[in-house]
Amino acid sequence: MQYAIVPVTPFQQNCTVLWCPETMKGAAIDPGGDLDRILAAAKAKGVTLEKILVTHGHIDHAGAVADLADKLSLPVEGPHRDDRFWIDGMPMQSQMFGFPPVRSFTPNRWLEEGDTVTVGNQTLEVRHCPGHTPGHVVFVHRPSKLAIVGDVLFQGSIGRTDFPKGNYADLIASIRDKLFPYGDDIAFIPGHGPMSSFGEERLYNPFLND
Repeated sequence: MQYAIVPVTPFQQNCTVLWCPETMKGAAIDPGGDLDRILAAAKAKGVTLEKILVTHGHIDHAGAVADLADKLSLPVEGPHRDDRFWIDGMPMQSQMFGFPPVRSFTPNRWLEEGDTVTVGNQTLEVRHCPGHTPGHVVFVHRPSKLAIVGDVLFQGSIGRTDFPKGNYADLIASIRDKLFPYGDDIAFIPGHGPMSSFGEERLYNPFLND
């Protein structure tokens, strides 16, 4: 599996263009805004986008989902339906955070713990990881030892839990019980900031090390 990270929106959210090297078909994961930059990155790599994947319903991650889906007639998969209230409130989020007006959307497929999604010939596992938001999901590609974790985990930090329906204990449990068992050698793309690995965070993240 190959990828390009495209920081978007004033929050510098890491949109990921992820693609199968055999088919060159790809997914845009968390297209929060700046569609021109996302489409340019896909074109530069020779990738044909076939779907949109969404980790959670915050505007910096999902604000341009509706526009991209309409522009390229792409299906949307994710997040978990427990984030429906965030997605339905997208217009209100745009006012709250000073974004241009954005539209809500209904995914073609809500995702559940244990589901899989495909990108080209590749299959990613879906883990439901609540805490930052109640419907947050994470995508893991075992063969590439790669995870796209949204705002669950960062280099040296963890996702905020002070938003509506956030829960600190749930977030820590999601990381410890659902992500770390994949192994220390899994590299991850967070929603913001540089990449890291589960092993590095297990050892050195002040919120997680023992």
